[in-house]
Amino acid sequence: QVHLVESGGGLVQAGGSLRLSCAASGSISSFSAMGWYRQVPGKSRELVAGISSGGSTYYANSVKGRFTISRDNAKNTLYLQMNSLKPEDTAMYYCQAPGRVGWGQGTQVTVSS
Repeated sequence: QVHLVESGGGLVQAGGSLRLSCAASGSISSFSAMGWYRQVPGKSRELVAGISSGGSTYYANSVKGRFTISRDNAKNTLYLQMNSLKPEDTAMYYCQAPGRVGWGQGTQVTVSS
């Protein structure tokens, strides 16, 4: 199974930006889609953004217009550009692809007000 490693999280003030990366140990071109999820303690993990192999994208209403998902098949990396961050974006962020079992360690995003 291809391993996914998330990075790029950190502490940022409201209104700031972060770029998350998800590096794969193998090719991601075979994945029909990939997505970024986030989870806060006590709540279910939610899909934030997704991208198909053809480049079609999906965004949760809460992040639409602020986040941009992209994938670089040549680098086997998935990205999430996050702009105009809000305190409610604070969460652990994970990347995932259909058919994979388990989750990576995630990357923590904390937005201060």
